[in-house]
Amino acid sequence: MISAPIIKGALIAAFTAFAVLPVRAAEIPAKPEAGTLVVGVQPWLGYGPLHIAAEKGLYKKAGLSKVKIENFVEQKDINAAVASGALDVAAVPTNAALSMKAAGLPIKIVALLDVSTTADAILSGPDITSIKDLKGKKVAYEQGATSDVLLQYALLANGLSIKDIEPVPMPAANAGGALIAGQVPVAVTYEPYLSTAMQQDSKLKLLYTAGVNPGLISDVLVVREDVLKKRPGQILALIKAWDAALKDYNADVAGGRAIIAKAVGASVDELKTAFDGVVFYSMVQNKDLLPGSFSGKTLGDVADASQKAGLLEKPVAAGDVVVVDFVKAVP
Repeated sequence: MISAPIIKGALIAAFTAFAVLPVRAAEIPAKPEAGTLVVGVQPWLGYGPLHIAAEKGLYKKAGLSKVKIENFVEQKDINAAVASGALDVAAVPTNAALSMKAAGLPIKIVALLDVSTTADAILSGPDITSIKDLKGKKVAYEQGATSDVLLQYALLANGLSIKDIEPVPMPAANAGGALIAGQVPVAVTYEPYLSTAMQQDSKLKLLYTAGVNPGLISDVLVVREDVLKKRPGQILALIKAWDAALKDYNADVAGGRAIIAKAVGASVDELKTAFDGVVFYSMVQNKDLLPGSFSGKTLGDVADASQKAGLLEKPVAAGDVVVVDFVKAVP
């Protein structure tokens, strides 16, 4: 098993080539292989189309005999499940994918799923008015996760470092509660926990959001390399199902949000503003973004923030982590 990722490496290398697959886009079978595909997620609304696909039977329509969605609370537990082979696929933050690769996990990024703008944030009470006010304060956040990256980026952008605050490590699910209970004056978390906390205490506010650097907090679909080799048809079917679910969501936003809210354990009312802080990506968009701005800029920005946060074990050759063949194979 591996613990929460630790960063000690250099920045991710510039993209000059993409990871080589046993099969190319034109050779990926249109018919999925038999067997169950196990997908790991956390209670994050950015993974919503995966839940819509399950609710609407879109996995079966894509030819998959069975897709099992496994829920996790902390990123380190998803990492461990990927490492052990308990998961075939995982929806994870981009920084986690880089850390997995740096730690030696045999994974590839096959699609960009979403970007957070205001759905990941630093939350505070009225006495904290700027990031510089965090100096000497207790801050609750999940180490090795997106909250860690966002906090480190915010601190560094304002002339501070993690040494200037008093870290209070805890799962993102508990950070908002710790703030409300008065255990800490600042918390870093994401939706639905942001909305839940602010509804419980009207004095709380979003001090700093991921939208300051769009793409810094983003999510990708990672797949174990042995699964890519043995069951490429299943992976193609999975991202086709994501696409179908996203089309369904856009056609019935209210219905889609109800499914997603239930899956992440919140009500639609609690997530009223949260959905506006997330952008989902289709595979048509991926055809341009994955080999383009995501590979050329976003990964570098995430790696830079992660390196400063101490989350990468060693340098990652960017061309070794992204596979573009599956999004290219989607009609």
